[in-house]
Amino acid sequence: MIIDHISFAVRNLEEGISYWCKSFGYTQMTGIVVNSLQQVKVVFLSKEDSITVKLIEPAEGNESLRNYVNRGGGFHHICFRCDDIIAGMSELKSKGLLTLVPPQPGEAFNNHPIAFLFGKYGMNIELIDTDEKAALLNSESELCD
Repeated sequence: MIIDHISFAVRNLEEGISYWCKSFGYTQMTGIVVNSLQQVKVVFLSKEDSITVKLIEPAEGNESLRNYVNRGGGFHHICFRCDDIIAGMSELKSKGLLTLVPPQPGEAFNNHPIAFLFGKYGMNIELIDTDEKAALLNSESELCD
């Protein structure tokens, strides 16, 4: 398994994108994707030689995430990519991690499966088995100007 991205919960994606671009030199690598099952709006940011960042904004009906961002939001999860999500889940579960969300289609990953587990030290872990990202942009977004 390798780290695919880290994720931060924000109240507003446009503000979050602008902050990461202006403060840390990231660029928007995808358009905004709505993940209806997780009830979040998602965007990926990239920077050469750095880890990918995913920003998430609560969509309608996601009150727990809305409460979190209303308290300031911030770091939400770390995502690991593996070769096979079922085998990866089995491995992590055998090491004591708990399943929060079993594999389900992830719209931000072109409907490849995603799963969430809970680990030691309060770690919220996303697990994927693809490097695909939906809505890839061809050039830097206007929001990064």
